[in-house]
Amino acid sequence: MIHGSCHCRAIRLAVPSQPEHLIDCNCSICRRHGALWSLYECNAVNISGRLNLLTPYVWGRRSIRIMHCSTCGCVTHWEPIGTQDQPKMGINMRNFDQLVMRDIKVRRFDGADSWAYLD
Repeated sequence: MIHGSCHCRAIRLAVPSQPEHLIDCNCSICRRHGALWSLYECNAVNISGRLNLLTPYVWGRRSIRIMHCSTCGCVTHWEPIGTQDQPKMGINMRNFDQLVMRDIKVRRFDGADSWAYLD
């Protein structure tokens, strides 16, 4: 398992392995957050700590909720609303040790228009 946390460490994240690649999405919310996402099966991720501090943000098609720590403001992850169509969730890998992530390829995703990878 690889462990990370928000800045104040109230929310802790654990994923089973390094991702194959990181996703830099240019949609209106992701570019503002500056997140680097990785996708994992929902049941493979462990989110713990002071979960009452997680605050959701739901917008657009209302298919995901973006979660952030209400204390330090760090975006931690997004999760699907109804997992039948989306068994995966996005983890913001900026909350993990950057030395662990430094050699992982970053793929650019066009979430603003085509919903396709740009590389």
